Amino acid sequence: MNFGLSEAYEKSHCNLRFDDTNPSKEDILYEQAIIDDVKWLGFKWDKDVKYASDYFEELFDCGVQLIKQGQAYVCDLSAKEIKEYRGTLTEAGKNSPFRTRSVEENLALFHEMKQGKFKDGEKVLRAKIDMSSGNINMRDPILYRIMKIHHSRTKDKWCIYPTYDFTHCLSDSIENITHSLCTLEFQDHRPLYDWVLHSLKRKSHPQQIEFARLCINYGVTSKRKIKLLVDKNIVDGWDDPRILTLAGLRRRGYTPKAIRNFCHRIGISKKETIIDMSILEECIRNDLNDHAPRRMSVLDPLKIIITNYPQGKVETLQVPHHPQKSEMGYRSVLFSREIYIEQDDFLEEAPKKFFRLAPGQEVRLRYSYVIKCEEVVKDKDGVIKELRCTYDPETLGKKPEGRKVKGVIHWLSCGHSEKAHVRIYDRLFTKESPSSDEKDFLEEINESSLVEKKNAYIEKNIEGDRKSASFQFERLGYFCLDKTLGGSVKVFNRTVSLKDTWAKSKES
Repeated sequence: MNFGLSEAYEKSHCNLRFDDTNPSKEDILYEQAIIDDVKWLGFKWDKDVKYASDYFEELFDCGVQLIKQGQAYVCDLSAKEIKEYRGTLTEAGKNSPFRTRSVEENLALFHEMKQGKFKDGEKVLRAKIDMSSGNINMRDPILYRIMKIHHSRTKDKWCIYPTYDFTHCLSDSIENITHSLCTLEFQDHRPLYDWVLHSLKRKSHPQQIEFARLCINYGVTSKRKIKLLVDKNIVDGWDDPRILTLAGLRRRGYTPKAIRNFCHRIGISKKETIIDMSILEECIRNDLNDHAPRRMSVLDPLKIIITNYPQGKVETLQVPHHPQKSEMGYRSVLFSREIYIEQDDFLEEAPKKFFRLAPGQEVRLRYSYVIKCEEVVKDKDGVIKELRCTYDPETLGKKPEGRKVKGVIHWLSCGHSEKAHVRIYDRLFTKESPSSDEKDFLEEINESSLVEKKNAYIEKNIEGDRKSASFQFERLGYFCLDKTLGGSVKVFNRTVSLKDTWAKSKES
């Protein structure tokens, strides 16, 4: 939303700033991940990346100014006591016994806080506003607290750090921001935002505007909940393809174009709404359908021996990279006597409208011949080991004479394909709106959100002359190469199915 609005106005720009006012919760890995994600989406920020710590000196001076104006004081109450004094939504708070300290005493104490003369939590600087305000955020909020923690950028220069509410508005003002766009949870903080800037008589007074956060069903976008999933090893880190982080979507094979189109499509709302996951999936399908090269892959292989095909013979078939885009050219696919098909494409006892392979039934192999199942070979336990079939040599690229073959299935030559590890991802939760309760939330995990196919096969030299990040595995969906190193075995993640199978399964 921020960068998108900036692009919509010719002479505007958007800043990228990190709020690094709490060194106990900062990690350079998160910063770099955000920078990488913004770049990946195709956005550019104005000049250099900015940090709240760039303004620590000026923020401290603003605290001094409020003390001199009688609008801030040093308080000795503990965190627990401050909470008790604050009151409730129905009861007014009461003044701190330290609220009446003189300006001189407050100035001296604030400088001593900066010099490290007090322990963590021993004192805080609070704004002097109104302990009976209907907005709890205005009941003498904390502006500074003591935290003797090493800071990644300012090192050990500071042992007191400003709060986010105090820093946010002043950083915006220092950078001459015109509009500060936030999510709805900051709506009740806006009076404090304006109070600070008005009390300090800042020349630049940005306007804070709040919008609803983006929520998608069967998933969570809350940092707290995602962190819980990561910490409990329910997901494989912050870039797990099942979670709705940009890093996760990127690893799953989503493109910047698809995500930006999705955001444009759903628009911006002032009301909390939940967007259906199928809209996001439709956006990536539309994008990948245009440019993803087609390949064949067999996830659950069933071996076929074509008994009347010459032993040792190998044919090279010229197959299009994309059936609708001849300009993308062709690739070579090898055909031989022994091939793999999907187990689901064969039924020993097939119903009437099963148009794939069955005993005595014909089916066309994609881009290739028509074959007929003549024999089912089983092991001693009665499990199907392989199928014996015959092929019609006159059906390469032609319809068989005198009979109609409705089914078309994909395949791979046994001796001319390579093993792969394929991950099939699904909704992370079983509930459309996961519970806000931590215990219930964790019990709503979809145990089938990740299914791994470790015995899959793909075309050899799958990338060929089309160096693509994503592929359509014909009849199976869109897939991308994962960053995971599987040794000599390539690892693929399914980005999305070819159709919205989830909606169908819900209906059934």
